[in-house]
Amino acid sequence: MNNKSKILYIGITNNLIRRIGEHKSGLIKGFTKKYNIKSLAYYEEFNNPRDAIIREKQLKGWLRKKKIALIEYLNPKWNDLSESI
Repeated sequence: MNNKSKILYIGITNNLIRRIGEHKSGLIKGFTKKYNIKSLAYYEEFNNPRDAIIREKQLKGWLRKKKIALIEYLNPKWNDLSESI
């Protein structure tokens, strides 16, 4: 998830549609609410929760530049992908 100033949030969920709704409505206190993060710029799907956690930790360990390069490779215009889910 990100906002217009490209502040990035990385997290995992077992229900992406529900989680997007929570972020967009501001129901979740914390980082995403504080920075008004409401747009989904990139996501990955996993069948195994353990694999998702490993990937989350990997992405969180990357430099911001590398995270942005990943997003822009697959979503160069930073479209809100939640609108097509």
